[in-house]
Amino acid sequence: MRAYMLASLLLLLGGCASPLPPPDPQQAWVNLYAPAGELLMADRVDRQRWPDGRYFQVSPGPHDLQVRFQFEVNRGGGLGMSSEPLELTCEIRLRYADFKAGQRYRIEARSMAMSAQAWLYDEQRQVLTRGKVLRCGTAY
Repeated sequence: MRAYMLASLLLLLGGCASPLPPPDPQQAWVNLYAPAGELLMADRVDRQRWPDGRYFQVSPGPHDLQVRFQFEVNRGGGLGMSSEPLELTCEIRLRYADFKAGQRYRIEARSMAMSAQAWLYDEQRQVLTRGKVLRCGTAY
């Protein structure tokens, strides 16, 4: 589990080494945010793989965005026994019908016990839609 998280983190850091492309003013830009120690990555746009996990850039109009959100939960050993934290990966879909060219959006995710929550915000921090958790598990 930790090896998978480490590999994902290294890929993310490797991606950070290359600069983000400049935003195309004819498209909408979507940033991603998760609390420290958690990992949120862009995965699919309209059911097609997205090549860069750091952001989305989409044409105006409706889109179906899918992200992967990784986080650890403490399982609690009980009776004073400790146990390793459990790493979960949740796939979350956000659908929004009115992306606008030149606008910036932000997807935020956070862990909720053994599941997750995510929201899509506009530039004024208005919630545009809430994500739907498709599945969460330990092996993705």
